[in-house]
Amino acid sequence: MMNMPAALKMIVALFILATIPVEVYSLTPDQVFGKVKDAIVVVNTFDSYGRLKIQGSGVIISPGRIATNCQVVKGGASYKVCRGKQIVAAAMYAEDRDKDICILDARGITGKPAQFGKAAGLKIGIPVYAVGASEELKLFISAGIVAQLRGGPPPFIQTTAALSHGSNGGGLFDVEGRLVGLITLYSEGGQNFCFAMPVEWIDQLRPGRKTAAGSRSRIEWLKRAIVLEKLKDWEGLLDWCLKWTKSEPLNAEARYNLGIANGNLKRYNHAIEAFRQALHINPKYAEAWNNLGDTYRKLNRYNDAIESFRKALRIDPKYADPWNNLGVAYGELKRHDDAIEVFRQALRINPEYADAWYNLGISYGELKQYNDAIEAFSRILSINPEDAEAWYNLGIAYGELLLHDDAVEAFRKALRINPKYAKAWYSIGSAYALSGKRADALNAVRELKRLDPERAKGLLNLIEPPDTTAMTNRK
Repeated sequence: MMNMPAALKMIVALFILATIPVEVYSLTPDQVFGKVKDAIVVVNTFDSYGRLKIQGSGVIISPGRIATNCQVVKGGASYKVCRGKQIVAAAMYAEDRDKDICILDARGITGKPAQFGKAAGLKIGIPVYAVGASEELKLFISAGIVAQLRGGPPPFIQTTAALSHGSNGGGLFDVEGRLVGLITLYSEGGQNFCFAMPVEWIDQLRPGRKTAAGSRSRIEWLKRAIVLEKLKDWEGLLDWCLKWTKSEPLNAEARYNLGIANGNLKRYNHAIEAFRQALHINPKYAEAWNNLGDTYRKLNRYNDAIESFRKALRIDPKYADPWNNLGVAYGELKRHDDAIEVFRQALRINPEYADAWYNLGISYGELKQYNDAIEAFSRILSINPEDAEAWYNLGIAYGELLLHDDAVEAFRKALRINPKYAKAWYSIGSAYALSGKRADALNAVRELKRLDPERAKGLLNLIEPPDTTAMTNRK
């Protein structure tokens, strides 16, 4: 830490003090299901003629009280809650359509209430389990990970767990079988996206009704924005967020998503303005500070970028992304020692953070610490063996250590993944030439001619240097 700024040293120190290992007892999926299944029920919603309108799931949160999402009970005249062979009439107790959480009063229903956890304690990439009822009324569990956390605290959760519409309103549980969210689905283009409202919102509900402030609920706006981002439909996201900000001008999440859309459309000044508006509404919005910093970095405004990343880290020292992005900014400023320290902070938080391992390897390479670079790129490849860039950079590090056979093997794997990778063809040709395999090197030239004739010419000159003596004589 010797070359680190004082403010950053303080952030690092606070993080290290706050990071005390805690032993977590992780259950297997079967154990999670065994622990929580008695808290899951089927919720049936009927119209005024007594016809089944919607079937979904719910979670027992206290004796006689069932939490579900409001989509499940939308437009219902009456409700019944089923658990096994038990069927109990239910009535609306509390609803907040803006948050898409409704609570039913189903006195007499048996079962064991779910143990509450905290959505605010979740991290991207950790395992979670969605438990609900299928359309055949059978309970099932679906394993996934936390794919995204948005807003908060507490955050709205996106998970990779695969579910059907019958599981709407079911529970999302952590590895200890604690309820962290209520499941809500969203369909777009034939795909189902699984989200969960944070469990903390349940405690915020009070008896009675609270309708959405506008024509759409807060969750409807947010779910579609996340899906458009997932689909990389940046024009669609921009249009959606312009409507959202017009409907809810004081919603920080709407401004944040507007920034995401503008940034991906390379409208960087518009993105900065949107992120700043989000931060004016909510100065403790760490994700907005992080994305503001990354936008500044793309404009080479490094001082502004670094300050924004530091603000994100003051709010949440365990937020890995700004550590990584701060390292990228330091690297672009050639402050590689500082970059290495903050990449390592990101990896202490998330050891599976492939981008941070990659950036760490690049920084070690810049400092000619090639053995450390090899270790970093190898860690990426243990996470994702199909990363062609990581194989390529691993080959470069081997080459710098004159380990040409190892370099060739790494370049081969990069080319298996991406046969049109011109830089890898050049580098493998160079490695063949340096190890005396002229025929293989010339084969690389032939492959490269189709992809990058100028680079092929450079490789050929490396393999067969021009006869400068003869050229001089001709003059």
